[in-house]
Amino acid sequence: MTNDTMQGRFITFEGGEGVGKSTNIEFAAHWLHERGFEVIVTREPGGTEIAERIRNDLLKAHHGETMQPLTELLLVFAARAQHLLQVIKPALERGAWVLCDRFTDSTIAYQGYGRGLDQTTIHALKELVQQGLEPDLTILLDAPLDVGMGRAQRRGQSAGEETDRFEVEQRAFFERVQQGFQALAASEARFRIVDASQPLADVQTHVVMLLEEWV
Repeated sequence: MTNDTMQGRFITFEGGEGVGKSTNIEFAAHWLHERGFEVIVTREPGGTEIAERIRNDLLKAHHGETMQPLTELLLVFAARAQHLLQVIKPALERGAWVLCDRFTDSTIAYQGYGRGLDQTTIHALKELVQQGLEPDLTILLDAPLDVGMGRAQRRGQSAGEETDRFEVEQRAFFERVQQGFQALAASEARFRIVDASQPLADVQTHVVMLLEEWV
């Protein structure tokens, strides 16, 4: 597909824990930079000062009280509203490519399928916050749970990172999340699935093939 090089593109990378989203986003950004595109790499929740503060509260594993699932959902969309207005929409309007580590599909998978929150509520918030904006392409990095969770655990141990609220969930939670991503990929034409259990070079070759459809 050939497109005007000045037209901004919104590409999201989705998937469970340890599938390599950050690594492959950085690779994709470098590939696009080499071809002359302005690229913004960002993440959710986060991407702005306010949204990053919300992210910290969402991920912090040791609150003095239990965060309720609805509170979690509302915080995710509050961060997203700020992110869209401050970063994503302005970048797209000036013709940049935005590569985002997670977006609303993660909310549907984690808070909807994982936490069991009502999908109607999630979609109502999505419409309110996004106002019809959708990614042009969503790359779902998919790997068996044992592979992804094993990688995530090793990464956290090597970096000395504190375990966050999601990483301490039981396996059944992550099974529901994975089911959510698979259901979204089956129902949304913008999804492309990449087998993240392959060697990294093979994953990145597949990512390039997907990006080439848009440059």
